[in-house]
Amino acid sequence: MSLKKFSFFFGLFLLIISAGAINAQEADLNFNPAYIIGDEDVLDSDSMALEEIKLFLRNKGGYLANYSCANPDGKTMTAAEIIHDRAITNGVSPKFIIVLLQKEQSLIEDASPKQSQLDWATGYGCPDGGSCNTRWQGFWKQVNSASLQFRDYMDNPGLYTYQTGQTYTFKNLYSTTVDGEVVVTPINQATAALYNYTPHVYNGNYNFYKIWQRYFTKTYPDGSLLQGQGQPGVWLIKNGEKHPFLSRGALTSRFNANMIIMVSPTDLDRYPTGSPVKFPQYSVVLAPNGSIYLLVDDQKRKFSDGEAFRAVGINPEEIVNANWDDLAYYSDGALITASSTNATGALLQNKKTGGVYYALGDEKHAIWDKIFLTVKFKNKKIIPVAPEELDKYANGEPVKFNDGALIKAANLPGVYVISNGQRRPITSAKTFEGLGYKWENIISVPEKILTLHEVGEPLALETY
Repeated sequence: MSLKKFSFFFGLFLLIISAGAINAQEADLNFNPAYIIGDEDVLDSDSMALEEIKLFLRNKGGYLANYSCANPDGKTMTAAEIIHDRAITNGVSPKFIIVLLQKEQSLIEDASPKQSQLDWATGYGCPDGGSCNTRWQGFWKQVNSASLQFRDYMDNPGLYTYQTGQTYTFKNLYSTTVDGEVVVTPINQATAALYNYTPHVYNGNYNFYKIWQRYFTKTYPDGSLLQGQGQPGVWLIKNGEKHPFLSRGALTSRFNANMIIMVSPTDLDRYPTGSPVKFPQYSVVLAPNGSIYLLVDDQKRKFSDGEAFRAVGINPEEIVNANWDDLAYYSDGALITASSTNATGALLQNKKTGGVYYALGDEKHAIWDKIFLTVKFKNKKIIPVAPEELDKYANGEPVKFNDGALIKAANLPGVYVISNGQRRPITSAKTFEGLGYKWENIISVPEKILTLHEVGEPLALETY
């Protein structure tokens, strides 16, 4: 990744949206009316194979799982076959068609729909406040016409009312108890297309968004680094929240930028926004109350007094000001006193045995394999010390991989992602690639290193 490209990631976190009166108790606060789904979410015609569509319909338990009808040539086709065929032929994602069918007529989950629901399955040719045009009546015609229409929205956006970069005002019809308007500037063609098809925010496209979130967004384990496609900014997933990095140094001083996963912005939308990660590793910050902290990983370690600060040997010019919002991400760590050693951590090697330890504070952590020296501590110098010096430290747990690491045993099949200290098995190559992981990021380790981490819940995409 070039620095030029990387610097783009850290632009301002701007949402091109201005919203009027919305009932916050009813609305999803992660919903962005200016970006409902990505362009690729509409256009990815290969996003589901026919068998996956069939399995998805069966798992949802709706009428379409066993529904068949004739196409214009008189050939009987199942609903799954129609969805797949029209998706491929018209160049539209079958996932998109599925969500549209549920949003318009609840056909994915309704076990006993009325004939009218099947006849007007995608709502095509049925204008608000008007009668439906019988020219477009029938399940096959509905799926075909809607997919063709959305393909044209994407190919010829200038022909239609709602366009990217233009600002529009919609009545707030989401709540009968709240008056007002919603002002939206669509930031991609897919969002503009959805407004052209259904010119409502909360009683139309919000429903589409919620169904898409429920059906097709992905969940990532803690430690994942995510970036929305076409968006600036990188986010850390931690404790079910997404935390924005506010500087390049805050990211690269602790994480490998090659581990960033490009995701649909709708995948990011599922996470509430947590406190930002603003400072690089080992920053020394001055809090509003006058306390001085050393930031180490996810902790802020307070200096007990000026003597403690001087003992660590930090230049006072390195201190930066921080407000409490800046420090909200960090939990309280151990107090740093004048007698504290290795406040920022050190690699100590036993002169007698050759064993290497990571010493932090009053504890030492055995390094069982040299892989950690290149993965976790590649910029740290190894300091030879006498065994008696190491004996001064209490024994902590052996060094383990950080959350987000991809590992496998050199002599065993299976790939794992580390999350909350556990190794979660990735169930298949489809899951691995579907989540955006890169094969070149897998670290091959001895089996004894693998077993340092307890086995956690398997990580899998939703089974279609």
